[in-house]
Amino acid sequence: MDPVGKALWLIEHRFAQALSLAEVAEASGVSRFHLSRVFWAATGHTVMGYLRNRRLAEAARALSGGAPDILAVALDAGYGSHEAFSRAFRSHFGLTPEQVRAQGHLENLKLLEPIRMDHSLLVELEAPRIEDGQALLIAGLGERYTFETNEGIPAQWQRFGPSIGSIPGQVGWTCYGVCCNGDDAGNFEYICGVEVRDFSAIPAELARIRIPACRYAVFTHRGHISAIRSTVYTIWNKALPEAGLETACAPDFERYDGRFDAASGFGEVEIWIPIK
Repeated sequence: MDPVGKALWLIEHRFAQALSLAEVAEASGVSRFHLSRVFWAATGHTVMGYLRNRRLAEAARALSGGAPDILAVALDAGYGSHEAFSRAFRSHFGLTPEQVRAQGHLENLKLLEPIRMDHSLLVELEAPRIEDGQALLIAGLGERYTFETNEGIPAQWQRFGPSIGSIPGQVGWTCYGVCCNGDDAGNFEYICGVEVRDFSAIPAELARIRIPACRYAVFTHRGHISAIRSTVYTIWNKALPEAGLETACAPDFERYDGRFDAASGFGEVEIWIPIK
């Protein structure tokens, strides 16, 4: 089973119990950051956001059915008090738990139902080549995103474009899009940059990251860059599991060389996934 499928199965079978992102990631066989990234690509939700919304949906069902003890419903939904549950419930649905229990129906509530994998996003990919990548020093423009707000990445590349060729110590003209520094809340840093010889002359306003030497599975996205989401989805939910490859805890990145035309958005982009 793919990582997202494993995560969905675990959440649906244990959402009434205490469950952390680390536990879901461990059960899925990937790092917390990698799971967060691919879970968003597959479902449009963060892992913990999906868990929270599923708990609130089931709580609403219990309340509309006349559950007599709201505190018991709150505890089942993972909240430690009636007050905390009521705040979260009202923020999500616009109604209090008492109002939903009193109305006795769910017609005016939008509930998150269990998600099934969307296989329409799968595309045909060539088998990856395996590369022993050397250590890289990348400098460029960094921005912090959540997986819900990463639509700003194309504009970030536009802002970075004029700097290509003038970064101190730049090595070659290949560009890199690095996903790194993820946290349990679903935030991550995206750095669009170039390789540099060292960081000594890099201006303070530019981001920098050291990518360690690592073994990689290298996939190729072909066509327009706007369709890269389907390629990423297929890598994580089909290609890696079928190849029996286990990911390593290191940044993954996109590599844009002369085969990619930044003006039109068409061409070939390599996606480097760290593996053990």
